[in-house]
Amino acid sequence: MKRRESFRWGAFGRFPWGTFGRCCLVVLLTALAVLNSASVAGGRFLTPATGVAVLCGAVLLVRRLPWYVPAGVATVATGLWGWPLLVLLCVALFDLAEQQRIRWAAGFAATALGAGMIIPAEASLRTPQPIGSALFVLLVLVVGLWVGNRRRLLKALGDQVEHLRVERELREEAARAAERSRIAAEMHDVLAHRLSLIALHTGVLTARSEPLPAPVVERLALLRTASTDALADLRDVLGALRDPGAESAAAAPGPVLRDVDELVEQARAAGQQAEVEVDGRPEEAPAAHRLAVHRLVQEALTNARKHAGGAPVRIRLGYGPPATTVEVTNAPGSPAAHTVASGFGLVGLRERVAALGGRLHAGPNGAGSWRLAARIPHPDPLERNDSLERNGGPA
Repeated sequence: MKRRESFRWGAFGRFPWGTFGRCCLVVLLTALAVLNSASVAGGRFLTPATGVAVLCGAVLLVRRLPWYVPAGVATVATGLWGWPLLVLLCVALFDLAEQQRIRWAAGFAATALGAGMIIPAEASLRTPQPIGSALFVLLVLVVGLWVGNRRRLLKALGDQVEHLRVERELREEAARAAERSRIAAEMHDVLAHRLSLIALHTGVLTARSEPLPAPVVERLALLRTASTDALADLRDVLGALRDPGAESAAAAPGPVLRDVDELVEQARAAGQQAEVEVDGRPEEAPAAHRLAVHRLVQEALTNARKHAGGAPVRIRLGYGPPATTVEVTNAPGSPAAHTVASGFGLVGLRERVAALGGRLHAGPNGAGSWRLAARIPHPDPLERNDSLERNGGPA
């Protein structure tokens, strides 16, 4: 039942109400023109004027005709049979004005008004008032111009909104892709470091002066070969996702997993007030969680500097099971000059947190403050142990 109702309402919304309304208006005005022509002819309906009125209405209803045909037929009919057909001429002139063919509309109007002045008095366009028909036609042209301009303006605004929507979707997708590339590059650093350690230790064991049992030597050689091959495969798969500038940055000496304290110290050196509360040890969380924490705190501090300059920032981190949590709040402050809010940094962070199975919330926190909070659940113990065995132990 709900499907049928939704289908009916969907068809109802797609119905061309503008075309339907115009058809109804033309039919009503055609009937009015027939009645006026019959009244001029003494109540007789079978007259040339009534036949021409029906012909004009039919021509106005056919939308596939060239634009000048309805206006030309209505002009000739009004010029020969006078004011009873003036309403149909107004419809044709309105269409021309709406289409910005104002010169043609004015020419047809002048022709009809000039011809209508020389026909018999009972149907002449000057019968109601000498200039009444001219003023009425002028009003129709002005309204047609206004409606056409308004319709084109609305269409242009709609196209612009659609363009902005598509552009924003593309930017969000680019932000997500950039965050995925960043995750791949960071995990490349972490896993490459651990695999290198495995290869290094197995090489040291095989180079010992004391003889080792043959099975142990064979297993060590196999382990070293497997770790070296895994490192090469990892570089082939994930290394291609690095930015060109990331290679030089990765070559610089530094810890593989960056510390949040470094970010806080840099923020304080820049004049930002930041306080950190840590619950648990970073080693209790997986490496991917610690990388996510670093990015979350970095983005929160950057946004606070942009949009709440001089406001204190409070950072709360939790590494212990069952989840890694991040909460960053800042009081209201003064925004920096020439700051443009894009929101795409948060799009990338949501992509990162969602990839780890967590949730991210960012928004106002009352009294003008701002809060960014994320919760990333830890993997199951069995999953965690398997991951540690595959990656060569904790970082």
